[in-house]
Amino acid sequence: MKTRYILAGRYVAMAVMLLLLSSFAVSQEKQRGRETYLCSEPNPENACVAENSCGSSSTPCTVEIKRTASDAAVTPAIPNAKGNMLFCVKAGTEMIWKSPSKNTGFVVDFGPDSPFAQGTIVGGSDRAVSAVPKTKGCFKYSTGACVSGAIYGMCASVETELIITGSK
Repeated sequence: MKTRYILAGRYVAMAVMLLLLSSFAVSQEKQRGRETYLCSEPNPENACVAENSCGSSSTPCTVEIKRTASDAAVTPAIPNAKGNMLFCVKAGTEMIWKSPSKNTGFVVDFGPDSPFAQGTIVGGSDRAVSAVPKTKGCFKYSTGACVSGAIYGMCASVETELIITGSK
């Protein structure tokens, strides 16, 4: 008789654990769904203001790419800019992609709908890359940064957004 109660108790405990795990998984999935991109919203160009706009008709937009302790970081040359923030640039403005960190290479990939004629941008600490966006729009892109010679976790990547506004 005792074994029957013990077995029933184990089944109840397992059912409760499965219920808790499944509710946790559902809440995690809902939370991931909240990670929206501005490019998915209507009129993302309305987010472009002086505080997040880079470069001008006479000044290129310099973008630094670093490998941080846990990620990659893309930071435009804008006062008070934070890594991986959304930023805007006018079509036709020269953009200089570079890494200020020693022995760091990077890849910036916009996928098949790149606003740049050359598509994927590949450079490093010893090779800055100049590119001029031609296509107006909002673009999601991924950036990978790798430190050569590192043993563990030498590469990291991040996904961010860039808005190309009307011509300069």
